[in-house]
Amino acid sequence: GGSRNYAFFGELMAVAAGARGARGAVLHGYHRDTDMLEATDFPVYSMGAYGQDQGVRGRVIEYRTTIEVGPVTVQPGDLVVADSDGVLVVPQQVENKAVTEALEKASIESNVREALREGAMAKDVFQRFGVL
Repeated sequence: GGSRNYAFFGELMAVAAGARGARGAVLHGYHRDTDMLEATDFPVYSMGAYGQDQGVRGRVIEYRTTIEVGPVTVQPGDLVVADSDGVLVVPQQVENKAVTEALEKASIESNVREALREGAMAKDVFQRFGVL
C-alpha cells in the first residue's frame, strides 16, 4: 500500500486484522473510519485520514514480505512499536538486546524522575545517572 489516492485501511480491516491476532496497524498511507477506529482497542498509525475507500482502486500484491517505508526496511518478524511520538522498527536479530536495554533505561529514568521531583538539578542528575 501507500497510495495517496485512497485509504486502504479502515474499520473492517481492523476487525479482520484483530481477529487474526494483530495488535494494531502501521500504515504507509491513509486510513478511514477514524471515529470507529478510535472507539476500538486497535491503534492505527497512518499518514492521516482520507474518506475514499480502496474499493477497486487497490489490491494486495504480497504479504509477509520485506517492505521499504521511506528509508526503513521492515522484514517479517521484526518488532514494530508505535505510540503518539512515532514508530520504531526493531530488527528481529537484535530484538532481545533492544528490549532488555530499553527496559533497563526505563528503570533508570524512573530514578531520574524521582530525583528531579525531589529538586535535584538536571546537570547533577545527568552526571549521576547518565540519562536525562
